[in-house]
Amino acid sequence: MSGSLVRVLLLSLALTVGPAQSQSSQDAFIIQYLERRLVQMEERLIRCEQNTASVTQRIYDLSSEVRSHLSIVNVLRSEVRSQVDGVSTRVDRVERELEYLEDKIPTQSNIEVEEALLEQQVKDAELDQLKKTAKIKLENDCSTALSVVKSLKIVKKAGDTYGSWFKDPSKGSAKVYFLSGLRNNTVLEYVSLKSFTEGGTKPPAKVVQLPFHWRGTGHVVYNGFLYYHKADTHNEILKVNLLNSTVVDSTLLPGAGRLPAYSLNPNTYLDLAVDELGLWVIHADPDYGGNLVITKLDKGTLAVEYTWDTLCKSRDAEGAFLICGTLYVVYNTRYGGRSTIQCLYDIHDTIHSHESPVLFFPKSYTSHSSLHYNHKHKQLYAWDDGYQTIYKVETHREG
Repeated sequence: MSGSLVRVLLLSLALTVGPAQSQSSQDAFIIQYLERRLVQMEERLIRCEQNTASVTQRIYDLSSEVRSHLSIVNVLRSEVRSQVDGVSTRVDRVERELEYLEDKIPTQSNIEVEEALLEQQVKDAELDQLKKTAKIKLENDCSTALSVVKSLKIVKKAGDTYGSWFKDPSKGSAKVYFLSGLRNNTVLEYVSLKSFTEGGTKPPAKVVQLPFHWRGTGHVVYNGFLYYHKADTHNEILKVNLLNSTVVDSTLLPGAGRLPAYSLNPNTYLDLAVDELGLWVIHADPDYGGNLVITKLDKGTLAVEYTWDTLCKSRDAEGAFLICGTLYVVYNTRYGGRSTIQCLYDIHDTIHSHESPVLFFPKSYTSHSSLHYNHKHKQLYAWDDGYQTIYKVETHREG
C-alpha cells in the first residue's frame, strides 16, 4: 500500500513538474524573441533619426543656397532697374538734344555763309603770319646765312661738366657771363673776355646771386638782363635785372617744357637764344612728333610774338642756335663725336634744309652742353665737357 502510494505520488509529481518546465522554456523563448525585436526596432529608430538629421541638414543647406540666390537676384534686379533708369534718362537726353539740333541745324544758305566766313578767317590767319614775318624782316634787314664753322679756340677749363657761358650781344657790352652747372643761382660776371681768361687779373669777377635757381643750360643775357628757365617749373621763364638781382618779368610758355629740347642734353627743356632779330626760345613739342619749335618773344614784356613748328628733330640733337631767324640744329652721338649741323629752319622760307649741305664742326671730338651765337662778333660760345670754347663762323648774304 505504502509502495503504491509512493508510486502514485511520484507520478503526480512528475506530471506536475513536466508542464511547469515546458511553460518556463516557452516563456524564455518569447522573451528572447521580444528582446531581438526590440533591438531591431531601436536600430531602425536610430537609422530613422540619422536619416531625419541628414534630410534636415540638406533642407537647411538648400534653403541657404536659395537665400544666396535670392540676394543675387535682388542685386541683379536693382542693377537692371538702375540701368533701365539710366537708359531712360539717356533716351530723354537724346530726345532733347535731337530737338535742340533740329532747331539749330542751319539752312543751306547759312552753311554757305559759314564756309565763306571760315575761308576768310583762314586767309586772314595766313595774311597775319605773312605780316608778322615781314614785320620782323623789315625791322631788321637780315638776310645772313651760315656758311661754315671755321675755327676753334679753347679759352679755359673751369666749372662743372655742364654749363653755359656767353657775352651780352647788345651794343657797347664786353662783359662775359659764366653759369656753371645744371642747377644753380650764382652767376659770375667778368668785365671782358681777357678778364675771364686771366683769372688772376683785376678786377675780379662780380658774383651775382639770383633770386631763383636755373634749370638746364639754356640761358642768355640781353641788354643787361638774364633770361633763364626757372628751376622746378615746366615752362616758366624769368627776366632778371643783373644790376640788383631782381625779377623784372616772367612768363609761362604755352605747351613747352614737356620734353627735353635735345635728347643728348636731357636737362635742358627751354633753350633761350638771341640773334639779329631778338629773343627766342627753342623747345621740343611731343604733340608734334618731338620736333623742335621756335618761339619769338618780346624782350621787354616776354609776350609771345609768334611760334613756328619745324621739321628738325630733337633726337640725337645736342644744341641749336639762330642766325637772322634761321634755326641751325647741331647733332652728335651720345658717346661724343664730330658735331654736325644737319637740319635748319628759316622763318622767311628762303633757306631750305634739303638744299643746304651738312656743316661740320672743326674739332673731331666734341660734346656740347650749350651753344650760344653772338651776332656782334660772329662767334659761337660753347661749353664742351667743361671746356669753354669759341667757334668762329662765316656767313653770307642770301638773295
